[in-house]
Amino acid sequence: MKRLDPATRYLIVNADDFGASTGVNRAIIDCHQKGILTSTSLMVTGRALDQAVRLSRENPDLAIGLHFDVWGEDERQWDTRNIPATRDEFFRQLDAFQQVMGRMPTHIDSHRHAHREDHLMPHFRRWVEPLGVPLRHTGEVRFVGGFYAQWEWMVTDLKYVGVEFLQEMLRTEVPAGAVTEFSCHPGYISDDYTAVYLAEREHEVKTLIDPRIRQTIDELGIKLISYADYGRM
Repeated sequence: MKRLDPATRYLIVNADDFGASTGVNRAIIDCHQKGILTSTSLMVTGRALDQAVRLSRENPDLAIGLHFDVWGEDERQWDTRNIPATRDEFFRQLDAFQQVMGRMPTHIDSHRHAHREDHLMPHFRRWVEPLGVPLRHTGEVRFVGGFYAQWEWMVTDLKYVGVEFLQEMLRTEVPAGAVTEFSCHPGYISDDYTAVYLAEREHEVKTLIDPRIRQTIDELGIKLISYADYGRM
């Protein structure tokens, strides 16, 4: 049982897709060093994995979990109803994470929320439980995914990644006595990456490093923590 101050509002700000590209990697580090980002999730399938691992060593306060990925951005075929194959792939990626990072991930989530599918979530709960780390969407840490510019697939509305919208999320979506995760997808456009959600990532960076966001966090008395901090509670 975690020891939480019932009067404190705890917030983890976690970036998905670490390792996906050099531009995504650089943006995540900028948001960690200059903004409010405390954690990220590593894609061991990413084309910029080596750079991500090097940057993680240069930024030891950045907590790093596993971003399980079977689809990527190219929508490659993977039948998630093939449970034995999906299980084998999950543990292959977990082993790959341990090999490159030299430790266990601080948390587990998945690209395009694959593990949340009804037929997969019970299996992921069982696979992750022995690891002793949080699995996104299980309730251990409250998950809030509203900071995203495409609430409708391929329809962009940048207000959802703007300063005012994030300030409102901070006011209304971070209750006292609980740990909340805000997910985000910062990135810079680079030649080694294409995706449906691309230019929007640069707008996320601008908001996450905007000093008004840090000021709002301080005014509200929100305590920024990482998934590594959560594991030590």
